[in-house]
Amino acid sequence: MKKAFSLLAVVFLVTAFFPGTAGSSKSSGPSSLTAKKVEVYYFHFTRRCMTCNNVEKVSKEAVEQQYADKVKAGEITFKSVNLDEKDGEAIGKKLNIECQTLLIVSGDKRTDLTDKGFLYANNSPEKLKAEIKKAIDDMLK
Repeated sequence: MKKAFSLLAVVFLVTAFFPGTAGSSKSSGPSSLTAKKVEVYYFHFTRRCMTCNNVEKVSKEAVEQQYADKVKAGEITFKSVNLDEKDGEAIGKKLNIECQTLLIVSGDKRTDLTDKGFLYANNSPEKLKAEIKKAIDDMLK
């Protein structure tokens, strides 16, 4: 019980201190995206905790395992973006991202899975993979 409470407290704190993207559905994005292409971004900083690393690991696995053919064809990509680096900062600005964020983008559609990423990555990675699959499938419709 304490572990679950601690995890929820961490998620609350992350969303309280970094409200920049929670629930965001703005339509700004890279101009190179087409409606059929889906990009999964995990934005992070250089210094990361275990949960931050697990969000990236589980998200990348979800994309590569569930969509291997589409990844190979370039229709779906996973990008880990370090916001402390110049290139990462530029991509973050383009997508209006300022903090750790798990974001799925296709054309003008955006799905922010940051809260679910931090909630499930450590103890329920299969739930996170299911959420990512659901979001990508919705974008592919």
